[in-house]
Amino acid sequence: MANPTNSGNEGAFLRIEMLPALHGDCLFVEYGDSTRTRRMLIDGGPIATYRHLEARLDALPAGDRRFELLVMSHVDTDHVEGIVRLLANQPLPIRVIDLWFNGWNHLTSGGRVLGGKQGEFLSALIVRRFEREQWNGAFSGQAVVVPDAGPLPEHTLAGGLKLTLLSPTPATLEQMRQAWEKDLGPDVTPGDLDAAWLRLAQRKAYLPGQGLLGTTPELDQLLARQLKIDRAAANGSSIAFLAEFAGKSCLFLADAYHEVITASLQRLLQQRGQQVLEVDAVKVAHHGSAGNVSDELLALIDSPRFLVSTNGSRFRHPDAEAMQRIIARSRHQPPTLCFNYQSKTTRPWASAARQAELAYRAEYNPVANAPYRIEL
Repeated sequence: MANPTNSGNEGAFLRIEMLPALHGDCLFVEYGDSTRTRRMLIDGGPIATYRHLEARLDALPAGDRRFELLVMSHVDTDHVEGIVRLLANQPLPIRVIDLWFNGWNHLTSGGRVLGGKQGEFLSALIVRRFEREQWNGAFSGQAVVVPDAGPLPEHTLAGGLKLTLLSPTPATLEQMRQAWEKDLGPDVTPGDLDAAWLRLAQRKAYLPGQGLLGTTPELDQLLARQLKIDRAAANGSSIAFLAEFAGKSCLFLADAYHEVITASLQRLLQQRGQQVLEVDAVKVAHHGSAGNVSDELLALIDSPRFLVSTNGSRFRHPDAEAMQRIIARSRHQPPTLCFNYQSKTTRPWASAARQAELAYRAEYNPVANAPYRIEL
């Protein structure tokens, strides 16, 4: 594969587990070699599936629960609720070296103080659970964002996993800021985070096992209010990137706009002097939504596998149009569609006759309600 990293590692591996996250994403990534396994967690799915993330973390050796990176790609409930629930644990059941999440303070120019009345539970949890240098540490505490000009941001995690940022852009973050501000309403102004934390703590907001984050309906409603930001703007703010390790690679596209990913890939290919990006897998954006897959995007990618994380319980993803587009436009023929659920919306692609007619392969999680592991 193109631009391999640490290709000489003996026994090197890169594997992805799509946890059963209903209509959402919860991606457990492991990489390393025969001497050590390192990890990255991308999103946590909706709150109803937290038990699967908890079980996967509990299965780790007690002395080996380090994550080089925790990514909350964007503020949508089907991506972030499980992480909120994870961070509610005290002490944290895992050790996190760096955490990527664009909170309100990253959407405002020069903003460092968080709004106490904004319902910033995610940001408040991060501030209380992590040191300042751990939050967007690879970006010196600033927004995780692709600049309008120049090389795409790159960061290599301990052990050699190279990440190249593809989304969001300053424009999509600005859209998110406007949507967030509109959703919160005119009565919300930046306040004192410490005072806000005390108010929340007095209500026992963060005790695991007592509802979403606590027992008071007011707090649950406030969190829900924070997460009900305009879906289109939230998707545009998605943190998406290319991950490369030891000659293996995957595109993690969250819910990012196809136009943004296409533009970033064009910049990356120009930077590398290539026409097409060869990767081992693509985690399809927005659970296979037709609005996030385009001919222009697929023309830039050569991948044998397309990973789809959803059971279709909301929004009926994946869209047939998106799957058909991947099958017809994939540079790699035949492409393999990898589904972590057998459901009403994914099962039609299992038809042997259909696979033969359209020239593709379909693979499904062999064990229901368990992580679906893909070895690259």
